Amino acid sequence: MCNPHKRRFIGQLGVAGLLLTPLAASLAGCTSEDWPEGMKPIAWDRDACVRCNMRIADHRFAAQLRGGPKDTTFKFDDVGCLVFWLEEQRARFPWMDDAATRMWVAAWESPRAETAIWLDPRQARYIAKRSPMRYDLAASTAAGTDAPSLSYAEMRAKTLARGK
Repeated sequence: MCNPHKRRFIGQLGVAGLLLTPLAASLAGCTSEDWPEGMKPIAWDRDACVRCNMRIADHRFAAQLRGGPKDTTFKFDDVGCLVFWLEEQRARFPWMDDAATRMWVAAWESPRAETAIWLDPRQARYIAKRSPMRYDLAASTAAGTDAPSLSYAEMRAKTLARGK
């Protein structure tokens, strides 16, 4: 049953409101974010981490993996979730070690989600920053300058040693 208040609101829109509604709906889906080639867009605060099921909200810690015969995409809210998920799912998805498998992690220095800097997690350096799942490591473009940082292998080992 239709709510009478909604019916009244729609009636108050008039012809101009009804003509603008499709335009507003189509523009609502637009985004100014530039995603790296091959990366699927992340719907901030709506997409959930494949490992912990937490909403992906903080763009500075987001990660993504894409590959396999079906070109499947997996999204993460924390690089620690990516590390553990790779470890837990390796037998189920043997294609993760293929050269065609792509991974991205957001750089800590990204000022906004719309202008996020995406790095290959295996090439990035990691610095200590409080993260959503408390693995407390973030990829950085400035790492290795003055602040101590870890390689991917060092970050992975530290994350796995810390435990789930």
